[in-house]
Amino acid sequence: MRIRATLLESGDYMPLLKWLLFTVVTIFAFVLSWYYGLFQLLVDGDKSYIALFILVLYCATSLHCLTQVVSISREINNARRIRELLARGTNGYKLSGDDVLLGDGSLILPGKAADHIRSLVIKARQSPGNPRLDQTLLLRNLADMLRTPLQFGIFMGDTVLKLGLLGTIVGFILMLLPIATIDMSNQVTLKDSMRVMSDGMAVAMYTTLAGLVASILIRVQYYVLDDASKHLFSLTTNMTEVFVVSALEADSHGKP
Repeated sequence: MRIRATLLESGDYMPLLKWLLFTVVTIFAFVLSWYYGLFQLLVDGDKSYIALFILVLYCATSLHCLTQVVSISREINNARRIRELLARGTNGYKLSGDDVLLGDGSLILPGKAADHIRSLVIKARQSPGNPRLDQTLLLRNLADMLRTPLQFGIFMGDTVLKLGLLGTIVGFILMLLPIATIDMSNQVTLKDSMRVMSDGMAVAMYTTLAGLVASILIRVQYYVLDDASKHLFSLTTNMTEVFVVSALEADSHGKP
């Protein structure tokens, strides 16, 4: 109960709460589809099993998004704590291995924000004569690291969509196959051909539906992650410009 209260009280975990809310609504819609037989209709109608494969990819992608949302929420939480620590004032920075310490020995919480600060300290120490500390390239590197998980989401969203289109082509091929051998004078052959054409149309429609729905749901999940990444980047940029860069520029050697 204490953990849940902490999560609800902290705005830093809002991306995780958004993802959970969206996932609960998605699961509820899936349960309704199962209850009313729509999901079973999809399984029975798709003879190519492409729709089921799309469902498996969607579940795997959702788990990946969950891990990234939890990670970015923790990073935002760490960045806020670091900002509060720096706002109290500091008389310099020290490096101890991969850790960054303030002048009074306080440890800056490890994470992407701490790594960025560490890079700034190293850069300031390696260019003591430069009165201006430019962190543009370091910020670009941070943005690229935050953007990497989003690229996977974009790729998977396009993949499931293209799998749906592939199922459409397969369905139309199955639907058109009996036309060459259809015999209008034979009622039995005609019924069999119509059944095969109907199955092909079902494959085309159900796989297209599965691909479109999965692509939309994946994009919504990674939109939450993208918004959280932008918030972390903005928080880190503001924090370092206000508290870190100004202090390092005041001491060209980056030492207390």
